[in-house]
Amino acid sequence: MAGSREIRNKIKSVKNTQKITRAMEMVAASKMRKAQERMRKARPYGEKIRNVAAHMSRASTEYKHPFLIERDTVKRVGVIVVTSDKGLCGGLNTNILRRALNEMKRWQAEGEEIEVCCIGNKGLGFMNRIGAKVISHVVSLGDTANIEKLIGAIKIVLDGYTNDRFDRVYVFYNRFVNTMKQEPTMELLLPLSDDRFGNNKGDEETSPKKLWDYIYEPEAKSVIDDVMIRYVEALIYQAVTENMASEQSARMVAMKAASDNAGNLINELTLIYNKSRQAAITKELSEIVGGAAAV
Repeated sequence: MAGSREIRNKIKSVKNTQKITRAMEMVAASKMRKAQERMRKARPYGEKIRNVAAHMSRASTEYKHPFLIERDTVKRVGVIVVTSDKGLCGGLNTNILRRALNEMKRWQAEGEEIEVCCIGNKGLGFMNRIGAKVISHVVSLGDTANIEKLIGAIKIVLDGYTNDRFDRVYVFYNRFVNTMKQEPTMELLLPLSDDRFGNNKGDEETSPKKLWDYIYEPEAKSVIDDVMIRYVEALIYQAVTENMASEQSARMVAMKAASDNAGNLINELTLIYNKSRQAAITKELSEIVGGAAAV
């Protein structure tokens, strides 16, 4: 059994760690509420630009944007992986990276070439370790998603699809369900499918099945190009905000579990310390009683 001094030092160390995890839990709870608010605020814009893009994709025009054209064969795949910059958030990054790795292995087995765009430091480090071909990345986003920081890395992938460098583009991120649940999600980003445009909606005002006709100024090509690019950027921005909300929720839950485990460990060490001290006291009393009897 360890000595009383070693046990006291261990208890002190665990208590200091518990203070840190409790502080991180409270900080994550505060950031989580702000991240959820930003995520909810981004949804109306995403819904509106989706409706506009859906109507324009069905408009009677001779020009069809490359994002809407599905390739006959798939030989090259672009992957956008969204992770966090920091750790201590449970299995959040591990789950999404495991899913991305499994899909990449399946595509490679089918003979497809893969190039990766990483958003977040954890994903970048993982892709470099496994030897993936990283064509662009963005890290140090902070606690607030900024579309200006994302555009550069995203543009390389979008231009690659336009120039036939990729036949399909997928995005991996953690979708925020609630505080206790975050789902690792893979979505087909390009080509834009009918599911993206919500063909299952019955509202005649927003249904993309209804053909709309527009008068374009200056020309259809420039207007549709801008709208489609903004739409895809909005999709990726929404994925980043979802992942940030998931990160703070997972970190809050992980730090709460760490604080609870530290409390349990302190209780166990305190019990061991009390037993050790009681044994030392009993031994001293026995020695005193034995000495008095000898005299």
